[in-house]
Amino acid sequence: MKKLKGLSILFIAMMLVTTACSGGSNNGGNNAGTNTPANNAGSEGKATNEPVKEEPAKEEPPAAIDLGGRTIKVAAWWDQKPAGNTAGEKARLDKLAELEKQYNFKFEFVNVPFEQYMDKVTTSTLAGEPFADIAIMELKRAIPLVKQGLILPVSEFTSATDDINNEQKLMQKLPAMGGAEYAFGTPGVSIVGTYYNRDLVKKLGLQDPQELYNAGQWTWDKFLELAKAATRDTDNDGKNDTFGYSGWPVDAARHFGVTNNAMFVNEDLTMGMTDPKFAETLEFVNRLYNVENVVKVKTGNKMDYNETNTFKDGDVLMSINYDWNVGDLTFEVGVVPNPSGPSSDGKHTYANTAQNGWFMLKGVKDAKTIYSIWEQSFDVPPTEEYLGQDWLESRFKNQADIDLALKSVNGTGRLAVEEGIPDFPIYAVLDEIILQNQSVSATIEKHKAAAEAAIQKVK
Repeated sequence: MKKLKGLSILFIAMMLVTTACSGGSNNGGNNAGTNTPANNAGSEGKATNEPVKEEPAKEEPPAAIDLGGRTIKVAAWWDQKPAGNTAGEKARLDKLAELEKQYNFKFEFVNVPFEQYMDKVTTSTLAGEPFADIAIMELKRAIPLVKQGLILPVSEFTSATDDINNEQKLMQKLPAMGGAEYAFGTPGVSIVGTYYNRDLVKKLGLQDPQELYNAGQWTWDKFLELAKAATRDTDNDGKNDTFGYSGWPVDAARHFGVTNNAMFVNEDLTMGMTDPKFAETLEFVNRLYNVENVVKVKTGNKMDYNETNTFKDGDVLMSINYDWNVGDLTFEVGVVPNPSGPSSDGKHTYANTAQNGWFMLKGVKDAKTIYSIWEQSFDVPPTEEYLGQDWLESRFKNQADIDLALKSVNGTGRLAVEEGIPDFPIYAVLDEIILQNQSVSATIEKHKAAAEAAIQKVK
């Protein structure tokens, strides 16, 4: 091995000497004035006709962006600034400060009361001076602004390299409105489903809704069967002490409608209320409230929105409800997707009635830069084992509920837009059916023309 190594070294040395000698000659000037290296010579020392290979141009780093100390305003009807109470919030505060220094600007979080909010958005943007660069809005309430051209489509202020146009780990496009995507938001959890009192299930000896769901039996019929079984007069005083259901009828109509593949208004702004599947939904809701009488009405008014909170009393078995409304219960709560109707498509389990998203208002300067900075502000190391861990563990005591909620409820909403259509007769329809016991078919026919006219105004 040592002898071979020595021969190799000698051979390389001889080659280096030969190359050095031939490289010193221009061979008749063929290489003179060119950048062609000498080792392009052929075996006889003559220059070849191979093209000169240019060195690739070095890419210049992008120029640093300096926003000149301007303020980037982010608006909502609650405080959007991270409180700094958790590791995740602290990390994001650090990220915000880092971006402010990098781009030379300041964040300002604008908090406007909900009842004043949409007027503020509309009037300031119409005047050409949007009160915020990025504003939270409910998607359903943004529909008139889409028609007026007061908000920008996502395509106008994002770049091909932005996360929202790629993996969407930091920012996601939210459902389209009128054929285009306008809203964006961070990945999150929203658990809208049938919440039930697990303590009451055990006390009354009823079958757990999760068992029915896991067995593929969670339907309208089973829901009603449980509700009827839970509505009891346990002390024989002539009054029911426990009830099968509580909630706002408008919510019931929307959510049961989605589980029957029907809506008041479809996402493409076409009429849904006249679909037979929606009439079937309203018949089922009326049966709960006025035929089977399994609903607890605490306020004395079946159409009172505050009935959303009646479930918290502890004497009601089930309620279609929201994760944000079940954090202060005195009993153990379970959750399942809303039960399937006869025409369920299996894709959606609830009406996404309160979908919020960020929007970029028309007239915002440096919109692409502003969006990019906002997206970057969420690029912080994860502090949770799974999405929404801290929030969900504050809602549920049972990991099985969390697992089911993430797997079978989160992300199964269908965008509901009827509240964003001025003059659409949602409440008139429900008032007549639930409070006045009017025929479902006659009520729909009575309000059909007004509903169509309302939709046409926002198209």
